[in-house]
Amino acid sequence: MSITVRKALPSDGTLILSLVQALAAYEKLAPPDQEARKRLLTDLFSLRPRIDCYLAEADGEPAGYAFVLETYSSFLALPTLYLEDLFVLPECRGKKAGYALFTAMVGEARARGCGRMEWTVLDWNELAINFYRRSGARHMKEWHLYRLVKEDMERILDQK
Repeated sequence: MSITVRKALPSDGTLILSLVQALAAYEKLAPPDQEARKRLLTDLFSLRPRIDCYLAEADGEPAGYAFVLETYSSFLALPTLYLEDLFVLPECRGKKAGYALFTAMVGEARARGCGRMEWTVLDWNELAINFYRRSGARHMKEWHLYRLVKEDMERILDQK
């Protein structure tokens, strides 16, 4: 099986949305609603994209995708490539599509002059955790992920 990775084009919008839907099903989460799907495509393909998407293809057929964006390390004074999503369709797992996507993103981090690449993994996703361990990634135990959702942000701002 031949795996290729390429940057997504605006014409890939429907495919990207179907892959995001498949990831939502895999993670047992609600998929993006119609408005979120519109925003996602706008954020991918506007004049100043907020995120980039890369598609993996197995023998020319869709196999998976990765979303990346840059954050910044003030201590390194270098960008960090943040891997928001890396998803491979079930029928393409074990066929090196995930490895191809991952290594392509490592190459993208290098090409952008990033000092590091980071991502999060759900604690139940042993398949991904084991893959990342085999790749030499370090679990950052000393860092705790925190999140404010829109309602929390509104509450904070309303208290000012």
